[in-house]
Amino acid sequence: MSLRVTFLGTSGAVPTTDRAPSAIFINREGDGLLFDCGEGTQRQMMRFGTGFDVSHLFVTHLHGDHILGIPGLVQSWSFNGRDEPLTIYTPQGSGHDIETLLTVGDYTPAFPVEIVEVSAGDLAHEADEYEVRAFQTHHQTNAVGYALIEDDRPGRFDRQKAEEELGIPPGPAYGRLHAGESVELDDGRVVDPAEVVGEPRPGRKVVYTGDTRPVDATVEIAEDADLLIHDGTFAADNTDRARKTAHSTGGEAGEIAARAGVQRLALTHISSRYGADSSPIKQDAESTFDGEVFVARDGQTLDLPFPDE
Repeated sequence: MSLRVTFLGTSGAVPTTDRAPSAIFINREGDGLLFDCGEGTQRQMMRFGTGFDVSHLFVTHLHGDHILGIPGLVQSWSFNGRDEPLTIYTPQGSGHDIETLLTVGDYTPAFPVEIVEVSAGDLAHEADEYEVRAFQTHHQTNAVGYALIEDDRPGRFDRQKAEEELGIPPGPAYGRLHAGESVELDDGRVVDPAEVVGEPRPGRKVVYTGDTRPVDATVEIAEDADLLIHDGTFAADNTDRARKTAHSTGGEAGEIAARAGVQRLALTHISSRYGADSSPIKQDAESTFDGEVFVARDGQTLDLPFPDE
């Protein structure tokens, strides 16, 4: 079951020739989920081949580098004849601002748009086999992060034990047992799922902070995450600047990743100060986190396997 992350925009507040403003596209088994939508996101989607099939847009906060791509994208969808509904999630109290943004230039979307305000801890979106939950971040405005969390999967089915030890013939009984149902055999015996099905296996988890200082809430929701996408605007040489602007350094992001025990750390929202060389941010993170770490770049894709694969 596929889970692909595409970094469409990885710059800080000011775009560069190599980095567009914030936007991340996640394709989860055909479900297109867009997290933030900075200026030019629709062009990045064309450039990097994600397609435009987005059903849900998650806004972390209302700074321009995270939302100014919304009007253009929505109008392009209308011009192309879209009629499928779109749901936009945005921090509590900012729904009217998103509505105003959608109607800029005296424009009205040609398809249904639902705006849902969310607070930290809210279940923003629930789908078959996964959910997207909002969590608290710390920025200069009302802001949240989002975590895509898959349901646990059934444990592995022990076919050898079922067939050779318990004498269960191959067929529909196997599927019923794997789905958690007890099965009565022809000889009257009842086999419970626990006899042939192992412990549930965890799904995948992707956590996106948006712009933030390091906070405990990220540690809590990102525990054992397969991928943590964290604000890494600055390296240690600009620690004071990070504090003043409510952003994080690579080292601070690394500390969060280490505390949460995540598998991979992606640093994004890179300041234009590091346009020529972002390696200091990566080195800063590597000083506090022993796992896999990288500075995300525009167009980079990451396919996430299940933890037990």
